[in-house]
Amino acid sequence: MFEQSLLSVLIWLPMIGGLLLLALGQQRAGMVRFLALVLSVVTFLLSLPLWTQFDGGSAALQFVEKTVWIDALNIHYHLGVNGISMPLVILTTIITVLIVLSAWKVIDKNVHQYMAAMLILEGMLIGVFSAHDALLFYLFFEAMLIPMFIIIGIWGGPNRVYATLKFFLYTFLGSVLMLIGLIYLYMTSGTWNLTELAALPLTMTEQTWLFFAFFVGFAIKIPMFPVHTWLPDAHVEAPTGGSVVLAAIMLKVGGYGFVRFSLPILPDASQEFTWLLITLSLIAIIYIGLVAIVQKDMKKLIAYSSISHMGFVTLGIFLVFMLMRSDGNSDMALTGAMIQMVSHGFISAAMFLCVGVLYDRLHTRMIRDYGGVINTMPWFGGFFVFFAMANSGLPGTSGFVGEFMVILASFQASFWIAFCAAITLILGAAYSLWMIKRVVFGTITNEAVESMQDVTTREFFILAVLAVFVLVLGVWPEPLVEVMRASVQQLIEHVSVSKVI
Repeated sequence: MFEQSLLSVLIWLPMIGGLLLLALGQQRAGMVRFLALVLSVVTFLLSLPLWTQFDGGSAALQFVEKTVWIDALNIHYHLGVNGISMPLVILTTIITVLIVLSAWKVIDKNVHQYMAAMLILEGMLIGVFSAHDALLFYLFFEAMLIPMFIIIGIWGGPNRVYATLKFFLYTFLGSVLMLIGLIYLYMTSGTWNLTELAALPLTMTEQTWLFFAFFVGFAIKIPMFPVHTWLPDAHVEAPTGGSVVLAAIMLKVGGYGFVRFSLPILPDASQEFTWLLITLSLIAIIYIGLVAIVQKDMKKLIAYSSISHMGFVTLGIFLVFMLMRSDGNSDMALTGAMIQMVSHGFISAAMFLCVGVLYDRLHTRMIRDYGGVINTMPWFGGFFVFFAMANSGLPGTSGFVGEFMVILASFQASFWIAFCAAITLILGAAYSLWMIKRVVFGTITNEAVESMQDVTTREFFILAVLAVFVLVLGVWPEPLVEVMRASVQQLIEHVSVSKVI
């Protein structure tokens, strides 16, 4: 019985818990922090059966829940996960625990509202990755903007209002177009079920219009060039926890949307416009990487780095069609893209948390204000160097696995695509290591750096957990590959058959 409602528990436990935290108020800040940690840890522990009891040999939805929600419109409360969505659910529960811990002392204003927003956001993100009804997906997809809007707007930096409005307007525009596409699919088929929509025959004209309706919504979420400009502003103004959840989890919703909607429902249009997606992905990988090099703000540098690395996700997803035509290894490309999503979740979270540690001590994110940090913070310096290496794609870290698989697969499609994609290894090393050189190494040039204290036990635990995941996934990615294998193969088989009528 518990297994039959596990996904609902994972969605609603943090959301209801978040509402209870609101009722406790600011006066009980200590209790709020403790209960938020308990709720996030319990949610994480409850998510573990998704991994331990998951049948990796099956591509079917597992842990399925389905009940009629609005009968007149054929809308169902339909949940389930496969090998692609399940790791993203677990990633969400892990990162949320670390976010709650990271805010333990940093957030001292309206603690109950901050913790409630984070827990409610966790539930909504799990809902996005679990929903198998298109309208239910859309509701979670839209609703998760509300707590993120509040997090940036209340606990953000001096320009938080500008960043929040820009974030909202970009994402709202994409969401409206996506809703129009979903309504058209419902009017055509009479169903919101994603499996049934994936089997729905459509003309090439219909697929083309729907493809671009979904493309705008998901491209903004990733974000892809040229609709990426909201992300650096949102990251710079967001509190550390907001930047972590934005980079580690929310950006993955766009990539997941392409895999869940664009490929299975619109395979012919996806194949037709593969050239466009690959071109935009390569621009993100190279151009945004060059933009990252010249950044003076550490947070903005990591934000642009995220856009560049997420370019590998869309590159791997849409390389599938080129590889199918050339009889290449399309499984490797799509699997690499999915691993890159999980890996980037851990690495980007770690990078933003490292910047948060520095900001908590000196209240500046500018690279020029630091130098020689390792002299006073050796443990922190070690972690920061390790995560920067992973961000550069160092072999033995998770940052290498997904990118290498995509580059290797792209060689089978085109040498020049592979060549352009591989440039990111050079650019990644350039902006990551140059930042490390100026911040961590060298002599102390700022008197304030001399008085900085090394990481606390709480900070050490948070960074150590992320380091373990980055290292384990880097040297032993096989369990994650095996979990995804059947679902990836089923999706590729599905998109290889035309749906044009």
